[in-house]
Amino acid sequence: MDIKEKIGKRIKQLRELKGMSQKDLAYSADLDRSYIASVENGNRNIPIVNIEKIANAMHITLSDFFAHPYFNQEQL
Repeated sequence: MDIKEKIGKRIKQLRELKGMSQKDLAYSADLDRSYIASVENGNRNIPIVNIEKIANAMHITLSDFFAHPYFNQEQL
């Protein structure tokens, strides 16, 4: 799994845990819903500023966002 897929899966996982739709997340993060969908599908390179917007919209820190086995250095 490449980094785009890992980030997309993590966003989707957190979004679903928060009970948010893609539309809800997009609105809260000031991003387009189709952009959120393409990121979640691993089809888009997402800049760190947009990861921060998404994390803020879900009321989590960047540290919490990346605190998942997807991002474990040993798995690379």
